Amino acid sequence: MTDIKSIPAPQAASLLFLREEELREGIESFFFAYRDFVSEADALLAESGMGRAHHRALYFIGRKPGITVGELLGVLRITKQSLSRVLKELVAMGLVVQTQGPEDRRQRLLRLTQSGAALEARLFTMQRARIAKAFRDAGPDAVAGFRKVLGGLRDRGDPPKRQNAGARS
Repeated sequence: MTDIKSIPAPQAASLLFLREEELREGIESFFFAYRDFVSEADALLAESGMGRAHHRALYFIGRKPGITVGELLGVLRITKQSLSRVLKELVAMGLVVQTQGPEDRRQRLLRLTQSGAALEARLFTMQRARIAKAFRDAGPDAVAGFRKVLGGLRDRGDPPKRQNAGARS
């Protein structure tokens, strides 16, 4: 049997859709890459008793200051109860502030505090370094392929929307 690594890239890519072993290796690579990608951030968060749910909330609130709780629920796809617990902890730690919407007082708008922004920046810097190196080492064609694969793994398969960090809803 021919080793997949000895086959030219275009042929090898077509085989990935046919052979279970390559699919299993892809799944394993995905698991290991994710484990390593989040490991430094997990350790920093654990020092303050936080976890990945806190990290995701900090990240998306930082990406879109003024995001509503409803919008964040849609992005994270977690229950209201889970998000409520995470937000309560982030607010109590002084990392997030909630304000009422200007037109609808029932609406809760979320922003990072200065401390929250500093923590989110530290977490981002850790992960940015790792992903930037991987992208640089792989090259632009591989980066485009990676984005296409990740897009295909998403439930709707649509690419993530690019958001201006200062955008408001």
